Amino acid sequence: MDYQVIIPAAGQGKRMGAGKNKLLLELQEQPVILHTLNVFLHDQNCKGIILVIQPDDELMFKELLNPMEEKIKTVYGGTERQFSVYNGLQAVKDTEIVLVHDGARPFIKLSIIHQLVNDAHMHGAAIAAVPVKDTIKKVMQNQVMETVERSSLWQVQTPQAFRFSILFHAHQQAHREKFLGTDESSLVERLGYPVNIVTGDYDNIKLTTPEDLYFAEAILKKRSEMK
Repeated sequence: MDYQVIIPAAGQGKRMGAGKNKLLLELQEQPVILHTLNVFLHDQNCKGIILVIQPDDELMFKELLNPMEEKIKTVYGGTERQFSVYNGLQAVKDTEIVLVHDGARPFIKLSIIHQLVNDAHMHGAAIAAVPVKDTIKKVMQNQVMETVERSSLWQVQTPQAFRFSILFHAHQQAHREKFLGTDESSLVERLGYPVNIVTGDYDNIKLTTPEDLYFAEAILKKRSEMK
């Protein structure tokens, strides 16, 4: 089933400490953002990519994306990720299903994308997530208050997939009420819509700190050896 995807790429990536947009850092001689975009560019079900960027990065992205411009539309981001996604939503045209995917998650699999699209079509909203592996403790002032029972805890990833009408309504409501959520799903949940879980992949990491680049190189090496 066809869909369009919004990819926020306007963050400053301060925790990466790169001195520039972390999505322009290279993995195997290719910028991170190209690894991410290529997943969607090679999916015939993806009918459009809305890339949300900073104005200061516009020239660099235009040079990078020149051969791909037909499928990719760029819009400016906001001061928060949520505002960037809202700007992206306003650029979406003629689609039932819209995905939101982190530009810094270059290892998403097509099989998971397609499952999310199907679930969003059937149920309205679906997100990728994996069961939490580690023991989780609630801490206050550096003291353990309790050990949280983890069997029902999931670590949320992207993509997150929605019927466009549902996600746009949720963003409009959040904008009116000045509510800032942690992700798109949180905006949809607060309006009472059910959100399905699609089991994700532990390789679908988000590149946030310098250490993540080592894991990313290892994932790329593993994938190349499996071919």
